[in-house]
Amino acid sequence: MYPLLRFVKEMVKFRNAPPLGPTDSHVSTHICWPWDLDPWIELNNGRTLTLYDLGRIPMAQRVGLIPVLRQRKWGITVAGNSTRYRKRIRMFDRFSMVSRMVGWDHRFFYMEQSMWRRGECCNQMLLRSAVTSAQGIVPPAEVIAALGQNPDSPPLPGWVAAWIEADAQRPWPPELPPEAKGHLPA
Repeated sequence: MYPLLRFVKEMVKFRNAPPLGPTDSHVSTHICWPWDLDPWIELNNGRTLTLYDLGRIPMAQRVGLIPVLRQRKWGITVAGNSTRYRKRIRMFDRFSMVSRMVGWDHRFFYMEQSMWRRGECCNQMLLRSAVTSAQGIVPPAEVIAALGQNPDSPPLPGWVAAWIEADAQRPWPPELPPEAKGHLPA
């Protein structure tokens, strides 16, 4: 189940926080609750991605994006991600999350998020997202200009550019293995 109460708590907690620039970092603190766990009594990998919403959406609020989305009837969607898991977060561990946008290209925004416990990075995610309208994807430069900011992206870090390039080589739709074809519903 989506952590709606935690989401509301984060939005209320940061409603009067100082505004952020488009690439400034948003830092929040969270607790790993029993319902966040997998069978190995650690933060579930899928739940990790859900909890990252608790950093991204308040960050978007502080940047001023939420009112712009509402005013222009735009939406926002996740278009891909890559996550590294390195250290366990266990039940009742308190951890900090750092969320920031690293830049954008002609179609997508790129955000980096990480979870930290006792000064060590536990996991990190690179996320690609798009702002959408009834006509399709809204160019990120237009979104940034609507925020009253310089529409030029800072240079994307090399590792982000490499991920973009590698992901562009990945086939879509994926190739279906022959042994799977007879098992899919019509």
